[in-house]
Amino acid sequence: MFSLNESHHYYLCSASVDMRGGFNSLCGVVRSFMGRDPLSGDVFIFINKTRTRIKLLHWERGGLVIYHKRLESGTLSLPSFDFTTKSYQMSWCDLIMMTEGVSLKNITRKKRYNLPSKIA
Repeated sequence: MFSLNESHHYYLCSASVDMRGGFNSLCGVVRSFMGRDPLSGDVFIFINKTRTRIKLLHWERGGLVIYHKRLESGTLSLPSFDFTTKSYQMSWCDLIMMTEGVSLKNITRKKRYNLPSKIA
């Protein structure tokens, strides 16, 4: 339980979401708006219109988990929108920096080795 880390894929919903929604409504957004499967094990990120609340929806063994954070001051900084994929590119590191108040607009990343992806 509570096992989010850099090995997961993170998908940020590009539309603002009503934070009153629970498991069923967030799963509906993942399926209909994002075109993904909420039971895939990926992490889906939702932010409200004023960017003061963030919810993460994640399937773990045995059930869905929602992580919810409300900022008492300040707003969440969104990463740059990728117009070619029509989505936000997110990583574990981006998520941590975003929730800690670091601006994601002008981040320069140094080259690091990544294992090649396995093609099935």
